[in-house]
Amino acid sequence: MATRQEVIFKLGNEEYGLDIMKVYGIERYQKITKVPNTPEYIEGIINLRGEVYPIYNLRKKFHMPEKAVDDETKMIIVNSNEMMVGFIVDSVVEIRHIDEDNIKPAPKLISGIDRRYIIGVGEVDDRMIIILDVDLILEDEEKETVSQIINQAE
Repeated sequence: MATRQEVIFKLGNEEYGLDIMKVYGIERYQKITKVPNTPEYIEGIINLRGEVYPIYNLRKKFHMPEKAVDDETKMIIVNSNEMMVGFIVDSVVEIRHIDEDNIKPAPKLISGIDRRYIIGVGEVDDRMIIILDVDLILEDEEKETVSQIINQAE
């Protein structure tokens, strides 16, 4: 039986999954340098071990209410379309295998986030995990903006 290994994280009360093969690292929240003239959900950039990464606030990207940063807040560094970016999440819950048989298509009425970002919904131990497609979270226009941010920072 085929499985997917997912990094499970929380935004609000919902749990989301990202394919671990796209995840470069899970980092503690750190100070972000603001960059002018960027969409509101791009918080800015960080320098992590000599590399500059643009940082997305997934709560803002998914039109969710803001939440103050706390000890549980994490940054998940991912490779999205050959571009390394960070996502701010409320917390990282676990890394887990999910049987592909337990991943169902996304229901039409998922509120809060755009359905095009969703691969499906995984059922794990009476929990529902919304599986996201990292490559679709960054839209073409954003990729250009992010490239410009990285180039300006280098």
